[in-house]
Amino acid sequence: MSEINIINPSLVVLGIESSCDDTSAAVLRGNRLLSNVIASQKVHEEYGGVVPELASRAHLKNIVPVVNSAVKRAGIELSDIDVIAYTRGPGLLGSLLVGTSFTKGLSEGLGIPMVDVNHLQAHVLAHFVQEGEVDREVPSFPFLCLLVSGGNSQIILVKSPYDMEIIGKTIDDAAGEAFDKCAKVMGLGYPGGPIVNKLGNLGNPEAFRFAKPRIEGYDYSFSGLKTSFLYTLRDELAKDADFVEKNKEDLCASLQKTIVDILMDKLAKAAKDLGIREVAVAGGVSANSALRDAFIAYGERTGSKAFIPPFAYTTDNAAMVAMAGAFRFAAGERSSLADPPYSRVII
Repeated sequence: MSEINIINPSLVVLGIESSCDDTSAAVLRGNRLLSNVIASQKVHEEYGGVVPELASRAHLKNIVPVVNSAVKRAGIELSDIDVIAYTRGPGLLGSLLVGTSFTKGLSEGLGIPMVDVNHLQAHVLAHFVQEGEVDREVPSFPFLCLLVSGGNSQIILVKSPYDMEIIGKTIDDAAGEAFDKCAKVMGLGYPGGPIVNKLGNLGNPEAFRFAKPRIEGYDYSFSGLKTSFLYTLRDELAKDADFVEKNKEDLCASLQKTIVDILMDKLAKAAKDLGIREVAVAGGVSANSALRDAFIAYGERTGSKAFIPPFAYTTDNAAMVAMAGAFRFAAGERSSLADPPYSRVII
């Protein structure tokens, strides 16, 4: 674990996250969390998805009070901050511009360095954030991380905090997108993932069978599952207009089981092929209780160590950004005022 020990335990890092629709700021001292503040945007719910222009405007409104709150809750002054870590990408450009512009201005105003962070790598490194007085166990390198969210479904070989390789990815839709879109056709609202999870826990996961893709290697595909789900609804609704309402718990449970099975089958294959006995999960879908249970079961079945993040670190948050920034700062990385945000990137 020498990679972790190189972080100065007295280093104070302010993290800023604005990649999508959550404005977040956090403060770390070393790898220990002092505060983590998140302002969510409810405005998108009526549109069934994130509206980029509205997200950007909300970030402009939220970022100053969120940063002020994070600093205050951490019990520090702005002058105590040693470095600012910010999400440079990937994400929505308008949202990222707010965070990067604010960071650059604060960095210049305080006369302290800044480091840019890859949002996806930050999700992986959220596992290394510590809270309270007792440290929780963290993964040892190398380990595999299943990164699953509304926009990403990847299996990442994590060789170090600075060296990550995507060995499997979705070739079409992400797992979170499959949850949201299937929830939408059932009329369950947005975001669909948490609703499917809640209803699915009340249903029979064996009630319905949906198509699973046959993709070589470690890559994922969820478009066929969505089509299978849609056709099932179409055929059954033709027989009974109340089919969804009568069967929504079982539909959600069966959908959830299918997605989790697809995710875990590829992860298990990769871990076996590479001989890796430590696996982790990260991203918004890692809050799904069925996926978390599957990880625990996998660890017990194989004798592997399975790492599941605290719920606070599953969605976008600045604690993970600060953690990734601490690693990058310790490695000698620094950012320039000339560095623009980016919407897409490969780890």
